[in-house]
Amino acid sequence: MEEISGMDITIKDIARIAGVSTATVSKALNNSALVKPSTKHKINEIAEQMGYQPNIAAKSLVSKKSRTIGAVWPNVDRATLTTLATKINDEFNKNGYSMILSINPAESAIQLFNQIQVDAILVFDRSDPNSYAGPIASKVPVLCYGEPASKGFPSVYVDRRKAMFKAVEYLWSLGHRKITYIGDVSNKRISQQEKHIGFTDGVIEFGLTTHPSMIVNSNGLESNEGYKAALKLLASSYKPTAIISGTYDLTVGILRALQQENKRVPQDISLISYDNIPQMESLPTAITAVGGPIDGIAKKVVESVLCMIDKQEQLPLLQTVEPELVKRDSCRSCSGEINKN
Repeated sequence: MEEISGMDITIKDIARIAGVSTATVSKALNNSALVKPSTKHKINEIAEQMGYQPNIAAKSLVSKKSRTIGAVWPNVDRATLTTLATKINDEFNKNGYSMILSINPAESAIQLFNQIQVDAILVFDRSDPNSYAGPIASKVPVLCYGEPASKGFPSVYVDRRKAMFKAVEYLWSLGHRKITYIGDVSNKRISQQEKHIGFTDGVIEFGLTTHPSMIVNSNGLESNEGYKAALKLLASSYKPTAIISGTYDLTVGILRALQQENKRVPQDISLISYDNIPQMESLPTAITAVGGPIDGIAKKVVESVLCMIDKQEQLPLLQTVEPELVKRDSCRSCSGEINKN
């Protein structure tokens, strides 16, 4: 095969080598159903061997679309958001779109994405709730995930309040009457406030006796903060039979503290975590979890973004995803005698 620089290759070069029209190459590279699978495979194989890179700017001039989504990424260390972003990217790819990430603050990232003419922008839950203070102008559609109706943009939001209520309800059904919530209750993020409220709603609904150590503020969402909060709980006079954790990362830290203090899950203490992600299955004890189903969230986000791009209809300001409770190995029935200890 003749040598051509990857940056200089065009669909005309691929068409000449494949022995097909440029229109066929274009359709094949965009995964069109109008091209036979065998032809599509041949064209894609040639494009890969030649190091073909699509000219996004040229494509956007023709189609008026770049088929690119800009994602404002708050924190590269959060396991849940990483899992969700991967699922969302897969869904966009199925629909012929690519996703590019920016870890800049939301305001500057949105400005940048407008300059490079992406088709839409997805803003993930911000790590810093004060990362921007006022309304942000955008020529392209913006959808938020994680914080409800952030700065007036439409949002996809998991009902975290209901999720935490479900966690309390499930533990109650197992006989637990001493339950502690470990989470960030510093009131910086709406999403974390909602979890706190949901737990409190459950405490009231099921008439649980309150205690100062019934809620332990982790003052953050990282693993080490969960570890410290759990050690603080275990050193207190309150001896809960179950813990509800605010995030996957906090749960990792809580498990480390429990192991250090020779507390077994679920034999000595039951544990439920927010964040309904596959990684819960891979922890030392498979953790029962509540939260929005990752696949369902990804599909809702992508459907909403594509709807905004195509201007099919006006999206509601808030679209709520119903939470689910996935039962695993970290909770067990609790007798009345245990609750008296």
